[in-house]
This record gives sequence, C-alpha cells and structure tokens, in this order.
Amino acid sequence: MDPHEYALMDAVEDRMWWYRSLHRHALEALAPLPAEAAVLDAGCGTGGFLARLRARMPRARLYGLDYEPQAARRAADKARAAVAAGTVNALPFPDAAFDAVVSLDVLCHQAVEEGAALAEFRRVLKPGGVLVLNLPAHEWLRSAHDVRVHTARRYERAEVARKLAAAGFEDARPRHWNSLLLPLMFVQRKLLKRDQGAASDVQPFPPWLDAGLFAACRAEAALMRAGLSFPLGGSVLATARRPGTTP
Repeated sequence: MDPHEYALMDAVEDRMWWYRSLHRHALEALAPLPAEAAVLDAGCGTGGFLARLRARMPRARLYGLDYEPQAARRAADKARAAVAAGTVNALPFPDAAFDAVVSLDVLCHQAVEEGAALAEFRRVLKPGGVLVLNLPAHEWLRSAHDVRVHTARRYERAEVARKLAAAGFEDARPRHWNSLLLPLMFVQRKLLKRDQGAASDVQPFPPWLDAGLFAACRAEAALMRAGLSFPLGGSVLATARRPGTTP
C-alpha cells in the first residue's frame, strides 16, 4: 500500500470499528489453538492484529511479515513479535513451521501472486494447521477504496472455497460478514465516494458513529455464532486446514 495508507492503518487499527470487528472474527477462528502455538500473520501491516493476538495469547510464538520494511518494524514494536520484511509470494520461513497462518486482506493485493501465496501458506503450515483468510467480497463493490489500498481482486464465497481446495487445503469454510452494514457500504462506496480519486475508508470516525457500527458488527457476529449464514457481505472470512495431523 501507499505509505499514507500504512500511516492511517497504524493510527486507527486499535480503535476503528472495522478493524476491531475483523480482529474479533480472526481471534475466534484461532481460539482452539494451544496456548503456545506458533502463529504467522502474513501481511501483518503495522501489527494491529498481532498486538490483539499477543493480548489474547501471551505465551504464543508470534511471527509477522509485511512487504513494507517500516511497517514490519512498527509491527514488531507494537506486538512484541518477530516480524520480517518480505513477500507472501515467497515466505522466508521453513516448511511446517506454524500451527496457524493468518492473512487478512492480503491475497487480494495487486502485488500478490494468488497461487504462489496459497502454496506458501500451505508449505509453512504444519500438517493439520489452520489457515485464516479475510478477503474483500463482490466485484460489484469495487470502488475508490480499492484503488487507494491496491486491491486487485474481490471474491465470491464459492470462489474462495474452490481456490482453497485447488491449493490443497481441506475443510474450507468461507462465510460472509459485514453483512448488516452492506447497504451503508454500498451507498458510501458507489454513490457518495464514486469518484475514483476519493480517499480510502480507513479513517477515524466520530465516537458515536464508530460505536454504532461496531455494535452492528457484534450483533451480526452473535447471529453467525447461532448458525445464521449471510448470502452477501462486505468481506469473506475463510478457514481451512492443511491435510494431515501433526506428529
């Protein structure tokens, strides 16, 4: 991403409703891991998720990687994790090193070779290890935000399942979230900010608005835990496993 977008991310990811909601979903997906699990955040940005994971799992062995060296350094400081600068197309980690790999809104970037990155995620996972992906949904939602953060691809849920299976993963479970707010997202991106030169949606929100949006996401998450599946949403969160069991 552009340096300006990294700066925005660093400034708001600990409190902005969208990041807090995304991180809650990812943490829930990782909840079954043992306390001392080795976890890689592949495309960790400035370290917001790693910091939340550190607070949740203080004994875990946390690693990160980001393409931008300055962001990688910031993530290491923020999360007290081992963070490298590099590309998800060729991860600088040994085979079968991690119990889990998390990659949040990374596979969609224009600099990422999708097939190579998925193969690398599988390679560095232990047999039976879990992959957690978040991806932007629906090509018809493409907007100026995608231009600002260099999003090359938006995904459909069934497409994600097919790609994960083709890459050698099993038990793929993609599901939509940010569904209750999808009408507002459509208005914001396709009507109010339809100029391709508009700024991204990463920004500080007024506290009252941020709280309301986060409350909607929390209500949605409760419905998902109760078994409700949404046919549409702003994002696709997917979990999958590398076949096999850890010796």
